[in-house]
Amino acid sequence: MSSTLIKEKPSDGKARNGLLNTVMSLIHQKDGVLTQDLIRTPGKFGLGQVPDRLRPDATTDMVCGYCSTGCSLRVHLKDGEAVNLTPTTEYPVNLGMACPKGWEALNVLDADDRATRPLLRGADGGLKHVSWDKALRTFCERFKAIGEQYGPESVAFLSTGQMVTEELALLGALTKFGMGIVHGDGNTRQCMATAATAYKQSFGFDAPPFTYQDFEESDVIVLVGSNLCVAHPIMWERVCRNPHNPEIIVVDPRRTETAMAATTHLAIKPKSDLAFFYALANILCREGWVDRGYIDAHTSDFDEFASFVQQYTPQRAADESGVPVETIEQVARKIHEGERVSFWWTMGVNQNYEGVRIAQSLINLALMTGNIGRPGTGANSVTGQCNAMGSRMFSNTTGLYAGRDFLDPEHRREVADILDLPIENIPAENSWPYHQIIDGIESGAIKGLWVVCTNTSHSWIHQTEARELLGKLDFLVVQDMYHSTETAQQADLVLPAAGWGEKEGTFINSERRLGVVKRVRRPPGEALPDFSIFRLVAEYWGCGDLFRRWSTPEATLEILKDLSRGRPCDISAIGDYATIDHAGGVQWPCTDSPEVLDQQRRLFEDGRYYHEDGRARFLFEDSRGMPEPPDDDYPFLLITGRGAASQWHTQTRTGKSEVLKKLYPKNVYVEMNPADAAAAGLESYDKAVVWSRRGELIATVFVTPTVQPGQLFIPMHYEATNRLTLPHFDPYSHQPSYKDCAVAVAPA
Repeated sequence: MSSTLIKEKPSDGKARNGLLNTVMSLIHQKDGVLTQDLIRTPGKFGLGQVPDRLRPDATTDMVCGYCSTGCSLRVHLKDGEAVNLTPTTEYPVNLGMACPKGWEALNVLDADDRATRPLLRGADGGLKHVSWDKALRTFCERFKAIGEQYGPESVAFLSTGQMVTEELALLGALTKFGMGIVHGDGNTRQCMATAATAYKQSFGFDAPPFTYQDFEESDVIVLVGSNLCVAHPIMWERVCRNPHNPEIIVVDPRRTETAMAATTHLAIKPKSDLAFFYALANILCREGWVDRGYIDAHTSDFDEFASFVQQYTPQRAADESGVPVETIEQVARKIHEGERVSFWWTMGVNQNYEGVRIAQSLINLALMTGNIGRPGTGANSVTGQCNAMGSRMFSNTTGLYAGRDFLDPEHRREVADILDLPIENIPAENSWPYHQIIDGIESGAIKGLWVVCTNTSHSWIHQTEARELLGKLDFLVVQDMYHSTETAQQADLVLPAAGWGEKEGTFINSERRLGVVKRVRRPPGEALPDFSIFRLVAEYWGCGDLFRRWSTPEATLEILKDLSRGRPCDISAIGDYATIDHAGGVQWPCTDSPEVLDQQRRLFEDGRYYHEDGRARFLFEDSRGMPEPPDDDYPFLLITGRGAASQWHTQTRTGKSEVLKKLYPKNVYVEMNPADAAAAGLESYDKAVVWSRRGELIATVFVTPTVQPGQLFIPMHYEATNRLTLPHFDPYSHQPSYKDCAVAVAPA
């Protein structure tokens, strides 16, 4: 049989090769949009390789705008605009580290719901775009009319620890000295009022004594109500860098991520803190484990305190806290044996109806053992927001500038002389704190409210009531980056504001360090920096002449330097923005050139405090029961707090990042102990209804032993959480107690 050779036609070969090339190009495309995104190129400026499309032609450093840690971020610039960022490696705070929020700080500026033009509610009930001229005229006309009809105390404002210090200071001056507003507070009331009050009463001034280096210097670290690992990840990294193999004692009802990494976790019953810490003091006194030399030289009222804590025996503390007597004794011994013991707390203490006294129970432990003013020691409050410290020092809300008192005529005279103002312009009465302003709406005393860069309708305790009260106002103005916040949606007027990275100024972090914020992006549309909005309001109100010196944020820093001179928070020698930037941030006090100051400075190294006698005071008070304990109808105690490291407050910003949203559950969830879940017929991922005497929500169940029986945990970040919370407050700081209310749960 013969065979025939079949020859391929040239056209067939071309077709086959064309098909092969097409397939190969799909597998390994050598050009195109997606491929170009993968190309890396040397980034210069010490950046290593970066995406070619994001290769910068310059870089600049600036402080992050989320939490109080105060990390520095190296912003990559292209044609003068920010295109990317990385952590600053040499900054003394974060040392090249950043949390997920910091990495995504630029991306949230590009959200579709940015407020880009003023919005005014019309006769049809909807918000419509108007010009800045119309918005500012309406602002002034409406607020002036309210003031004329009901008096100057009928208009109030709420500010924020998210704005730069210079903006906070101008707002406080404009409202109090120019517009005649008496009542104004900030959302710092929700996080740091307790610590500020505790320090002021104990030390004579709101003075956190530590520096972050103390995380690495301690051999015993006591963390109370503080989940550093999630809430302040970079601070936790500093703990992990500690070379002394420290004893880490976590006092927290939940077995948090931080508690899991601790050497000792004390899962105390909620609101048993005072009995527990007083019992530690009892043991230290009983055993003679106190620094009598330090006590006698630098403190007052110790003997009264030692007598007081005799009633708080280890057995009483064990009965109230659920921590065994043996464990309490062991903790006291560890504090005694530690050469450098530091006590740290955050919202688990501050957001408490007796938070000031709990904070002072920790201050007392530090004082009585001489653990203050030395490396690795201190009674140290970890702040919440990026500029809560700036708000505490310079917002001019419930305290006159630089820790002064509105009730003190000499303080008013000092401020009037520095600002070249008539002393009559400075109120001689204190502002109402946040909750009294809200109560004032209910009573009819407050008719107009200006809310700046905060989200009251989401974050305020007993949210449903808060929203109803905001709806009663004659005029509500909201000034924010986004028109979509729950509070902005209730507003009569929305003023579009620039965000972090779109303006300049300074933040003051937990360790008292001033860091610089820079303008690296243009605000979208007609949005303006808050500073510019305040200056426009001054002009339209007719008081602009009073604030000619406040021409720019940097000019305002010069005014703050004058206001601080001679005060404990003195920054008179801090220099300009470039000096602060070059120094790697500067801690207050700063009465000498930043170039010659140590970057890590702690207070009270000389044992001198800010009371007139130079001594710290032991302050104490009997503990009280929670106002709404669980009962037969509401058998669970609800605890709220931080969820994930990628979430921030009401998620106004973090909710705009597609990256961050992948790192936490989209919908509200409730953590529940396995025994409680089994009794309620619930399993993980079931839907449950959780309700209190004030409201209810639907949540996804997450069954976990990290929550104790009889307790539930819901993150604060979700819009529905504060439907449940009980409005009650510390009597000294007026801070809300978010972490204790009675609830019930059942399958949805």
